[in-house]
Amino acid sequence: MTEHPRPGDPATEGTIGGAVDTRALLRLMAWLSPAFPIGGFAWSGGLERAVEDGLVRNAQGLEDWLSTVLQHGSLWNDAVLFCEAWRQADKQGPLAEVAALGLALAGSAERFNETLSLGKAFIAAASAWPHPVFERLPANVPFPVAVGAVAAGHGLPSAPALAAFLHAAVSQAVSAGIRLSVAGQAEGVAIIARLEARIEDLSLRAASTGLEDLGGAAVQAEIASLRHETQHSRLFRS
Repeated sequence: MTEHPRPGDPATEGTIGGAVDTRALLRLMAWLSPAFPIGGFAWSGGLERAVEDGLVRNAQGLEDWLSTVLQHGSLWNDAVLFCEAWRQADKQGPLAEVAALGLALAGSAERFNETLSLGKAFIAAASAWPHPVFERLPANVPFPVAVGAVAAGHGLPSAPALAAFLHAAVSQAVSAGIRLSVAGQAEGVAIIARLEARIEDLSLRAASTGLEDLGGAAVQAEIASLRHETQHSRLFRS
């Protein structure tokens, strides 16, 4: 497996990490589509509780919430895990270790169930494109580790694959926010557009990280995830 070009490398100029094979790109689009059968629509990552508690009240609050989670919360850790899985995709032992670490980092029971459920469902559905990487993945694998390893196996560069993964996560969260009535559809699209540059920057930075870069400071988001476990009226599983 070749090393991913770093930001500033001429090979990345004008792109996020170099050229992508068209068929691999089509696979990535399928894997991260809302129509891919992994059940992502059922989870909000604690956002539902944040809305219930008044931490997110409108479109601006939703954008601020997502920006913070991207930079300092669970999505940052997901990005680091994704890139580590991408690097270790051809090594069964290290891949199992990063999968176990990803599950151990889940800050609540619902967060654990979310990343494990999505990871297992992703592996089951993505197996329609056979590859030896599936044999190296453990039975219990968190979502970012599953996608990172499979993306590497199919020859997708880490940074553009990660950018697509984060964009899909943000889009899903925006969709949840719309269903929770804190933003309209036009506002939701505008949020996704404004977070584009942040997603690009984060995907490039994460491509050169290691496990020592794991960590977060989005305390309110973690508390919201914990509090959702006792919420009686709910639309989402997390």
